[in-house]
Amino acid sequence: MMQGMGFYMAQRLSALVMAPLVLGHIAVMIYAIQGGLSTAEILERTRDSLAWFAFYGSFVIAVSIHAAVGLRVIVTETLKLRGVLLDLFTWGVMIVLLVMGARAVSAVTML
Repeated sequence: MMQGMGFYMAQRLSALVMAPLVLGHIAVMIYAIQGGLSTAEILERTRDSLAWFAFYGSFVIAVSIHAAVGLRVIVTETLKLRGVLLDLFTWGVMIVLLVMGARAVSAVTML
């Protein structure tokens, strides 16, 4: 299992990956809104796209890691949870977020 410095580095590296993805997502949303694209038109453009799958799949992975580690710190500080239960909580949150995110990405890209 990962310990202190490993979790610290995982959160920092996931933030490093997320930063350009957030900016890219915002740029895409601005483009879609200003272009007056409908939901159907957006889904038509993302369907069967390996590029969109990779972009949002990377986003989901980075967010899942970042959020799980962040919640681990909060739970440790507020609930004083430690040891195996804390590890199970952390991995459980990450897995739930990964599954939910993967379902959303596959629904949008249909890959």
